[in-house]
Amino acid sequence: MKKLILLLILLSVVLFTAGCVGNLLNVQGNSGVVVKVTQLDQINTSLKENPVFLKSGAKWCPHCRALQPILEKMAAEYAGNATFAAIDIDQSPELTKYFEVKGIPDSCVIVDIENGTYVYMQEDGNLSTNRSQANFVGLNETTGPNETTFKEVLDLAISWKCKHK
Repeated sequence: MKKLILLLILLSVVLFTAGCVGNLLNVQGNSGVVVKVTQLDQINTSLKENPVFLKSGAKWCPHCRALQPILEKMAAEYAGNATFAAIDIDQSPELTKYFEVKGIPDSCVIVDIENGTYVYMQEDGNLSTNRSQANFVGLNETTGPNETTFKEVLDLAISWKCKHK
């Protein structure tokens, strides 16, 4: 009986603190979480250290919701090597317009800023300041952008960033 009570107490503590720790990480912008972006300065600050995987989406979008656990898993895997950021197109229409998001989910990997313009990693390993040449629209496990594609591009971006720090 004492073991059961102790187990229930431990479980309660874990459940109670789980939300607090997640919020603390998100507020501090630490790696391992998908950070909600509302200003370009958040991206610019992260780019000083690591590439930024940026996803634009909305809560009402089923493909965006399906992508979220993949990004959270990747954020944990790439902790300290990349920043994972998300724009809610309904809450940040100015960022949606800035990044010229035409369909969701829309993702890209930003590696640098040159003369005030973002530099993106393309799927073929080349760099471009034209985001439309480097973004992924949608989520499709068989024919389109998927976790494998995201990781390949992110690995290229990390390699490039390490060489150019």
